[in-house]
Amino acid sequence: MDFFKNLTGLNKKTNININNEPEEQTAPAHQADEQWFSDEYDEGQLAIDVYQTKDAIVVKSTIAGVRPEDIDISVNNDMLTIRGKREMKEKIIEEDYFYQECYWGSFSRSIILPVEVKTDKIEATIENGVLAVVLPKAQTTKQISVKIKE
Repeated sequence: MDFFKNLTGLNKKTNININNEPEEQTAPAHQADEQWFSDEYDEGQLAIDVYQTKDAIVVKSTIAGVRPEDIDISVNNDMLTIRGKREMKEKIIEEDYFYQECYWGSFSRSIILPVEVKTDKIEATIENGVLAVVLPKAQTTKQISVKIKE
């Protein structure tokens, strides 16, 4: 299994920081498995909009109340993952709530990217509580015909 992960790049992860500094990490396969199993499974799902422009795929999400340092954006092969945590500053007991509709705690969302992107050019910004991740499309090569020699 470790050979397969190394061959396919499943143990490689590119993290994108809000300050646009990509960093490549390669973890040993057993560490990647341990990280996967230690993650919290009671995460909320992040609502997103995904659209394309001529040159990029754009992912937007409302993440009001989340600090940039509490967000992890990563690209692993053709999958984009956004993870974060929204923390409530004060402690309120359940009996004191009239309504509780806001989600507090860990959240994540993963999507398969529809086209190949330039991982070293990805930009992420937060403005007025809206996260925008811009993933520039990689140049696609034109189809080339190959002639068979006899």
